[in-house]
Amino acid sequence: MNALSRREEDTLLKVTKARALRECDTVVKAFAACASGRTVSVAWACKDQLKVVQECMIQFTAPEPMEAIRKEYLRLRAQNPDSPEPILK
Repeated sequence: MNALSRREEDTLLKVTKARALRECDTVVKAFAACASGRTVSVAWACKDQLKVVQECMIQFTAPEPMEAIRKEYLRLRAQNPDSPEPILK
């Protein structure tokens, strides 16, 4: 089977976003520090930090990396058909 269920797709997206946040931790913290104590002004005061966070996150969550993750998941699932869900690292 070469398709993912909706649950598998959601799980892969959550795992990938969590990994992206770990990998981009320093820039996320810089954005959070900038945004701390701000409300409306965060839109213009922290726009440079937000752009850096978005550029970092897109490395992991763009369509191309997500497709590679799906292929790896399907490969692992095919190798271990008895396993409930392959673990991606």
